[in-house]
Amino acid sequence: MKTQILIGILFTLLERQRVSAGELAQKYNCSVRSILRYIDELTCSGIPIDVSRGANGGICISDAFKLPRGLLTYEEAARLREALLAASEQFRDPALSAAVKKFEAQYLSGTGAPALGNILVDSGSWGDENNFSDKLALLDRAITEREELAIDYVDREGERSRRRIRPHLLVLKQNVWYVFARCQLRKEFRLFKLGRIRSAVRTGKTFEPTPFTREDIPLGFWPQEGGSVQARLEIAPEALPFAQDWLGVENIVTMKGVHIAEVSLPDDGSLLGKILSAGAGLKVLSPASLKERVAREARRLSARYEE
Repeated sequence: MKTQILIGILFTLLERQRVSAGELAQKYNCSVRSILRYIDELTCSGIPIDVSRGANGGICISDAFKLPRGLLTYEEAARLREALLAASEQFRDPALSAAVKKFEAQYLSGTGAPALGNILVDSGSWGDENNFSDKLALLDRAITEREELAIDYVDREGERSRRRIRPHLLVLKQNVWYVFARCQLRKEFRLFKLGRIRSAVRTGKTFEPTPFTREDIPLGFWPQEGGSVQARLEIAPEALPFAQDWLGVENIVTMKGVHIAEVSLPDDGSLLGKILSAGAGLKVLSPASLKERVAREARRLSARYEE
């Protein structure tokens, strides 16, 4: 545990220009005195760390300091960079982006590593470039700062409710993001699907985290090629849960009792099957080309059962 904290402090200092002992103590759940002892150990090992006191004081590391290149092999560094890039794509955190650049400069400069690595992760809804990442970043910040959030949530049955939650952990399962949070309405921990959170607002109210273990998280819950097409869909009430899971509640509006979605969808081999899997619950309103393709596929499917 001590080694992990020492490494964590070192990378925090490499990522940020200046940090206070109090911030580090809170981050690593220990006393300020313990943090100062860790800093002394890092300094004695030859790492140039400066500690200054006063209103503008803090702990910082020399800009000239670099981790030894032999600490990681090229393959290890490349894989770690891919993980950092994947996280950066999800959270769009400036601090994380800066950490990626520093890591690249330290370990991968001049190696010809591909700009995006081998893996690109994007869990947002189709046609949604920023909203999902903004929501994810807000929840991540609330977990770090222990801040209660007010959310507008739509459950699987389509019931909408306003709740206050105390987020403790972000969970990625089968490429779907959830937040493990204590629901102040139910007075218990719940998993909330991010795609079903219509809005989340900071309350300014902080909380003390409730201890939990991995066993407390219900992980056993229910489980481009061709470009894209801008589609307008009409959704029947019985297909609303399906559409919310697929398209995201933020892309569905209700006008005069009719549910309408306007989204950009991947026009690949699975699109027609995805639409038809909802049966009569989904109707393509536009574009006409997609509407005709779905109708043609439905007629072909019907003909097979008439043979």
